Amino acid sequence: MKRKNCMVAQSGGPTVAINASLAGVIESAMKSDQYDSVYGSLNGIMGILNSDFINLSEIITENPDYLHRLMVTPAMYLGSCRYKLPDFLDDDSSYVYIFKQFADYDIGAFFYIGGNDSMDTVLKLSEYGKRIGSPVRIIGIPKTIDNDLCETDHTPGFGSAAKYIASSLLEISHDTFIYAVKSVTIGEIMGRDAGWLTAAAALARNEYNKAPHLIYLPEVPFDKEDFLLDVKRLLFEQNNVIVAVSEGIRDASGNYISASEQSIDTFGHSQLSGVGKTLEFLVKEKLGVKVRSVEINVLQRCASHLSSKTDLEEAFALGKKAVALSEEGVTASMATIHRISNSPYQVEYGYAELNGIANEAKSVPAEWISDAGNDIKQPLLDYLTPLIQGEMDVTYQNGLPVYMNVSHLAKRP
Repeated sequence: MKRKNCMVAQSGGPTVAINASLAGVIESAMKSDQYDSVYGSLNGIMGILNSDFINLSEIITENPDYLHRLMVTPAMYLGSCRYKLPDFLDDDSSYVYIFKQFADYDIGAFFYIGGNDSMDTVLKLSEYGKRIGSPVRIIGIPKTIDNDLCETDHTPGFGSAAKYIASSLLEISHDTFIYAVKSVTIGEIMGRDAGWLTAAAALARNEYNKAPHLIYLPEVPFDKEDFLLDVKRLLFEQNNVIVAVSEGIRDASGNYISASEQSIDTFGHSQLSGVGKTLEFLVKEKLGVKVRSVEINVLQRCASHLSSKTDLEEAFALGKKAVALSEEGVTASMATIHRISNSPYQVEYGYAELNGIANEAKSVPAEWISDAGNDIKQPLLDYLTPLIQGEMDVTYQNGLPVYMNVSHLAKRP
């Protein structure tokens, strides 16, 4: 049987682990008896629409050590986009061109690594491919620090971000505890609809550190008066109060505590910012104590120097699994992780159809959140702990980590 080629792209927000999935795809496809060349589409689906490709198998063949370097490189080696494909029933021009590109490059499988919005793209391409009888197998590979994809136990990128957040909260605690004055420190953590990342702040607690003392997730309505009472009660008992709060917390009416109604992305999501500052000003006005807010933003998704080995190894395995699925003829699906046990930590890899994944979101279970809505319970800690284990071997030069050269992503005229 004549070998086909395959194509891979990345989309959405960057993570520490997404390039590990890319490395898994490349390694597995290059060993496959079904695929010849592995093409990378630059800047997600836009690379196909703009005929912007690189031959990844040539790059790796010339430099075999690049696979490991790719695994530990943060963000996205192939670049990203946030382009929403139209419904092909309304306008199929993009789809006609994409599948013509697949034919021109003799593509047998297309792998798209990303989160919720990326799985929407995978679903649409799969449905169009089925409609026209295309043999191209289309597989999604999960990625998001938000950990909100359904049908998979967790998502690559989350474990490393969780490790960074917990480490940062522990370091913030050390910084805060040195002052014998009443103070409040508020850590604002990413999470529009799901509080998984903010919950990970609890991993900072140890035998001497109880911070963060309060944790607020978007799954529970946020009440400013209850928040002030929580903080005031703790300040009566101790000098320093450290709070972890999701950027997406809402009041009982569903209104974001801080959001710009004028800033909406292409997928219709409110662009959130400022909840930390909002609560900082509230505490300063109502309680009159020293207060500061810290926004843990892009650093949590690009900190390869503090990545989780478990996270990157699972991301790599999912890339390999996606290739194996395509070899078996699977399409219109996403590779998944199924947890067998917490201790010892064991998982297995499978897949799920996209209909239950695209445009859906997995929230933190209510039974894992404290009754008062200001902390998390032990089962969530048990779930989180295995995901941050282990450290990757990163090469350093002149005191800095060595990553893949991404000059191919520089803007071209």
